[in-house]
Amino acid sequence: MTLAANAVRWLAGRRVIVDGVTVSVDPGQTLGLIGPNGSGKSSLIRLLAGLRSPASGQILLEERPMQGFGRRELARRVAVVEQHSATEANVTVLDVVKLGRTPHRSALSPWTNEDDRIVTEALARVELEDRREQFWHTLSGGERQRVQLARALAQSPSFLILDEPTNHLDIQHQIDIMRLVSDLPVTTVVAIHDLNLAARFCDVIAVLSEGRLVASGTPAEVLTEGLITTVFGVQAHISTSEYHGRLHIQFLM
Repeated sequence: MTLAANAVRWLAGRRVIVDGVTVSVDPGQTLGLIGPNGSGKSSLIRLLAGLRSPASGQILLEERPMQGFGRRELARRVAVVEQHSATEANVTVLDVVKLGRTPHRSALSPWTNEDDRIVTEALARVELEDRREQFWHTLSGGERQRVQLARALAQSPSFLILDEPTNHLDIQHQIDIMRLVSDLPVTTVVAIHDLNLAARFCDVIAVLSEGRLVASGTPAEVLTEGLITTVFGVQAHISTSEYHGRLHIQFLM
């Protein structure tokens, strides 16, 4: 089961934001979308999630056009974690995670033992079982991201799409979130700023610049010193980390 964009374009007014991008992610892989601010990462994420429709081209889910899926059917397959998740409601961690079961239940269907099991497993996966009764507004930024991830996992999706999940988190929580995401048994697309996190935790990377796809492939194939200079405007030295065996990028001032 794959998720793919085939020559997709998306415009804001007359401005082209995503310009003819073709990219795909294979089952079980983590695809990282990287690029400077304004490169089209978040817009492409929303197209892949079915939150927007392309002006041209197609989003294909399981080799079917995404627009052919009903809203509930799509939500059973694709879960989305956006950059900012806020609520003024006085809800608990458990309340938020239970929302993930909505696509699998009708308005009148009772809550089941199976729903309980799935929610409990989602909380365990993000290591928040002991916070289930804690109120949302008392959580740290990293804890809130993990709750939103648990809510997405409670959807029992085949595909997980995340828009800048490490944004505004400290280094420890950035690494924790990306390690957790990369270990999940789902196919994942993640838009991310940090090139070292992308190199360490993504199986494949797609580089965007001014709405266009510049390069795609494994981190070793894509993240070259020349590309980083061309796309990001900075010089870099690339080596292999002796600690985790993946690429490490040192930016030169």
